[in-house]
Amino acid sequence: MIALTLYSRPGCHLCDDMKALVAAVIRRHRFDATVDEVDISRDASLESLYGEEIPVLLVDGRKIAKYRITEAELLRALNARPGGAGAAG
Repeated sequence: MIALTLYSRPGCHLCDDMKALVAAVIRRHRFDATVDEVDISRDASLESLYGEEIPVLLVDGRKIAKYRITEAELLRALNARPGGAGAAG
């Protein structure tokens, strides 16, 4: 199972774009993954850490993108995980 974490905040159009792309890639390529969306505005330490960089995307705890990511970049990151490709089928 792939664990994705998306740090974002309400009203962030880049966050909405990244969230939609992540969901589409997982669905289209049948990755066995969970996506945890974290609202940084609810935590002062996360706001301080990520406030100027959102959205920030982590795969299995490793930061792979901030601001924007393309489908090709996301696929590369998901397939480069230890253990090889994460897609089913």
